Amino acid sequence: MMQTSIKMKLAARELKILTSGQPVSDGDGVKMIRVIGTPELNMLDPFLLFDVFETDQAQDYIGGFPDHPHRGFETVTYLLAGRMRHKDSAGHEGVIEAGGVQWMTAGKGIIHSEMPEQKDGLLQGFQLWVNLPASEKMCAPVYQEFPAHKITVEHLDNGAEVRVIAGSTNNGTTGPVINQYVNPIYMDVLLPKGQTFEQAVGADDNVFIFVISGELSVGDSMRKINRHQMGVLHNGDQVVVTANQETRFLLVAAHPLNEPVARGGPFVMNTKAEVLQAFEDFRQNKLIFTN
Repeated sequence: MMQTSIKMKLAARELKILTSGQPVSDGDGVKMIRVIGTPELNMLDPFLLFDVFETDQAQDYIGGFPDHPHRGFETVTYLLAGRMRHKDSAGHEGVIEAGGVQWMTAGKGIIHSEMPEQKDGLLQGFQLWVNLPASEKMCAPVYQEFPAHKITVEHLDNGAEVRVIAGSTNNGTTGPVINQYVNPIYMDVLLPKGQTFEQAVGADDNVFIFVISGELSVGDSMRKINRHQMGVLHNGDQVVVTANQETRFLLVAAHPLNEPVARGGPFVMNTKAEVLQAFEDFRQNKLIFTN
């Protein structure tokens, strides 16, 4: 009997939630827009928080984020403009420049500061919090830091440019960040007007798009995401978006952990007792990371 190979068409994801977030102030008076971690969208497993900062007013950010602790999750800082100096309690220090990323696994605990440094007065970027599974919440802290020239860039035939921070494109271009807990995708895409971008995602992944500039139409329904809006996509194994004008956007996806979440400020654990223990360890200086 002749066997016929049938290639299944991937189902395009559709826009489920559209949000602009809410203005917040964090650290030493840093003004930003919180998109995940609000009453409207408390979390999107495994994403705990997503902050957007974009200002040319130094008073909005110059106070930065002085020493503060973390335990139980990862912080991802991606800059488009300006600089952010990072320093921790073990003496590790570095500067995230425009186009660079820092993917920090806080694990069992770290105390660090994140201080903006002016460059032409503009600071623009994002911070994403990614949860860790219960089995890894007390792992040793780890940094993955990559300057702009270490971020893999893919150029498509339709003129699109894809900066791949984590995950792999449909063509196999892979980003430098390694995360085996939730297998994330984190891409910065510049898409010319009228062009379409497609990216396969896991059918069970949670997926969102944040439009930095321009406007996108999503899926078969062609629902729109405008500048500075975030769209949560559902039901499908492929992201398909079309640019209504030249558009730059972030595409972020990951496997959900499906575990209980207990939060307490800078600590994210699985139970309230574990959060209280984190506060006690902080009071007793047990969150200081040493090499």
